Amino acid sequence: MIITKTPFRMSFFGGGTDVEEYFKEYGGSVLSTTFDKYCYVNVRHLPRFFDYSTEVVYSKTERVTKVEDIKHPAIKNAMTLLDMHEIRLTYEADLPARSGLGTSSSFAVGMLNAFYALKGKYADKRKLADKAIYLERVLCNESGGWQDQIAAAFGGFNRIEFKDRDYEVFPVIISPERKCELNKNLLMFFTGFTRFSSDIQKTNNINGKDKLSQLNEMKSLVYEAEKILIDKNSDLDDFGRLMDHTWKLKKQTGSAVSTSNIDMLYEKGIKAGALGGKLLGAGGGGFLVFYVQPEYKENVKKAMSDLLYIPFEFEDGGTRVIYYKAENYVPCEK
Repeated sequence: MIITKTPFRMSFFGGGTDVEEYFKEYGGSVLSTTFDKYCYVNVRHLPRFFDYSTEVVYSKTERVTKVEDIKHPAIKNAMTLLDMHEIRLTYEADLPARSGLGTSSSFAVGMLNAFYALKGKYADKRKLADKAIYLERVLCNESGGWQDQIAAAFGGFNRIEFKDRDYEVFPVIISPERKCELNKNLLMFFTGFTRFSSDIQKTNNINGKDKLSQLNEMKSLVYEAEKILIDKNSDLDDFGRLMDHTWKLKKQTGSAVSTSNIDMLYEKGIKAGALGGKLLGAGGGGFLVFYVQPEYKENVKKAMSDLLYIPFEFEDGGTRVIYYKAENYVPCEK
């Protein structure tokens, strides 16, 4: 039996520039972190006592005799990719799916990590990120970028650079005290709205030529924000002000990024004292995060009292196997 634990990510700047159609021509950059909310994937070989050979449990339960009959595209394609048979897979998470935190990619990374471990094979973070990108973007043909899979695999607070058809991960060098201060100044709330990120991406067509100037500016803000973090003499509050700027730019990249309800919630947060904020992920719903100075935190929480407040802390681990017990699996003779 294998159990993996994989974090969700919070993207601050550069979202949209991690989409291949954009970065292979212009280069992309994203500033993001993982935090202490996780998805868990439990995988073991299914005992041969049943009239089905594979069972997968997520928001639904599927029991099949052939892998190709699995309806969940990521599970079906991952099992085919790694030649997995006769398994029981269960998924659970600290936060809801389709909420802008890269949940589907965290699941993909955690599932692949579990599959490799079940086979007795080690897969490093780079391999897991690469395979998850291939799984979601190629095999499942889902629209979107590459940052979620990389963040989930590597973990930590990083600037991720995209060029040609490759990427590099650069940890942000920030003092523990400054990192803790940033963490304390961020407040996250669940809007109650969920959506499929790939659908939002298709609707927005974020890489249209008419959105090039916004994407280029959003990319430039990555470097400005990183300078604020690493320079202890910089005003950390400027990070929050840049978040407001990048959110306004992001809204210009597609009609599905925001809604009238989300705009109303965001304005309530700003009026209550937040310096800036953004909707996490591709847009349309999920989680709002605000940068709030300490003296205004209670005001913002009160203004957002109709929403669920989610306390969190940054994490550095990325995906990991938290339970490993080898199994003696002998494939059935065909």
